[in-house]
Amino acid sequence: MSVVSVTDLRVTVGRPLVDGVSFEVPAGAVLAIVGASGSGKTTTGLALLGEYPAGAEVSGEVRVRGRAGFVPQHPGAVLNPVRRVGSVLRELASVSAVEQAVDAARFPRSLLDRYPHQLSGGQQQRLVLAQALLGDPAVVVADEPTTGLDRATRDEVVGEFARLTERGVALVVLSHDMEVVRALADHIVVLRAGRVIESGSATNVLTNPQHPYTRALLVDPIRAGADDATGAERLRVENLVAHHGRTTALHDVDLTVSAGECLAVMGPSGSGKTTLARCVVGLHPPTSGTVTLDGRPLARTLRSRPRTDLAAIQYVFQDARASFDHRRPVLDQVARTAVLLRGMSAADSTAAALSVLASFRLDEPTTRRPPPTLSGGELHRAALARALLANPRVLVCDEITTGLDTVTRLSVLTHLAELRDTHAVTLVLITHDHTVADHLADRVTTLHKGRVTQRPRTAP
Repeated sequence: MSVVSVTDLRVTVGRPLVDGVSFEVPAGAVLAIVGASGSGKTTTGLALLGEYPAGAEVSGEVRVRGRAGFVPQHPGAVLNPVRRVGSVLRELASVSAVEQAVDAARFPRSLLDRYPHQLSGGQQQRLVLAQALLGDPAVVVADEPTTGLDRATRDEVVGEFARLTERGVALVVLSHDMEVVRALADHIVVLRAGRVIESGSATNVLTNPQHPYTRALLVDPIRAGADDATGAERLRVENLVAHHGRTTALHDVDLTVSAGECLAVMGPSGSGKTTLARCVVGLHPPTSGTVTLDGRPLARTLRSRPRTDLAAIQYVFQDARASFDHRRPVLDQVARTAVLLRGMSAADSTAAALSVLASFRLDEPTTRRPPPTLSGGELHRAALARALLANPRVLVCDEITTGLDTVTRLSVLTHLAELRDTHAVTLVLITHDHTVADHLADRVTTLHKGRVTQRPRTAP
């Protein structure tokens, strides 16, 4: 008997978001729903929880036999920032149930007294997985469940999902990560513009895709062809020490990056990668050490940096959705960058913003909508466009390709390569993805528990 049955589902908000989708998921089976950003994956997945966009017109039938758990793409959006994570979980279930859930999700019990902002991206992802497992769900809907996880942690999460299905839990995975799809899926549904364009067993779809769009989704990005960097030193970090409360997050970190060079900073979740990025851009004041731009030390915090320095180093956040004000149109927020950091008029900044957004395949009608109505991939591209509108000399990208489908990821990597090669923009990539590092980085630095454990090396 199927745990999930969806028949001719249609969800319309001015335009069709989901248009005639049907599928079934038996107990213990894994359905992967794949497609480019904006294809309707998340809307379909949320329908299994009975959630739809505001003002949506819905038709068709969605039947779920039992409780549904949910693992969101951006865990920070569902975690209460002012409460310790353990106290929230204990309100939802007994102490023993919480302990079983966090153990199953590989979330350390020692971290239950922390606040969400004190957790790495990977730790937050494991936490929301534990929350989804409370109450013994019959089906778990996982929206990009490996977002922002290093390879080892991703494999652990995939293993846990596999163990869930062995216990008869049905799993619906919404993912761009074809390695995860290959590892888990029994059946695949391919969406494009809300419609099913191909479906079948995972073996058939992965080895013999019939639709050109499906074949494009399965292709890995080609190497961007990074040339050896020959520019002068652009960014230097020396003896950097940073703390989170009493915990030392970075221990005497040193690194240098040249103009037009791409440095990938890698390491497992909790290694200090994001803390390093936030120190470079001035979002986290270091305890000691210096960050130097073109030979000149920078102020420790954003508030102390002049406008020229704010424009010179731009940061693209891992959680693009959380970096936008949900009440204002995306276009207005992107254009505001040119007003604040380049002194442009409102009209000129809007024109410049539309031009940059168009280069990322975001048209004007889409960008005039508020952020909640855009897909995660669309917001990733808008966040990158916003950063580029400042004409930065250094671009710090925190898991920039996380949650992007293969086609969009290739577009973003190609754009970054062009910026590096044509405009000598220095790139610092915070990433777990070895594929991204191999394709784009000139050198790689590895962090572990806040220390540089591998000196920068030339990428192959």
